[in-house]
Amino acid sequence: MKNQDATTIDRRDFFRKITLGAGAAGAAAAGLAASKTKAAEPAQDPAKGAGYRETEHVKKFYDLARF
Repeated sequence: MKNQDATTIDRRDFFRKITLGAGAAGAAAAGLAASKTKAAEPAQDPAKGAGYRETEHVKKFYDLARF
């Protein structure tokens, strides 16, 4: 076994720490970017109320799924 000082870092530990740091930074950046964006809310007709609406993409899904 090697006799190493506490101040030296071997190659594998170095790359492991770099990878963990980059992953943490990427996760933090993704979290900040996600918190800034808002989803577009569809305009609701007060006469119809909120709830299920059969839109074009729903109709296409039904056609493709053969419902």
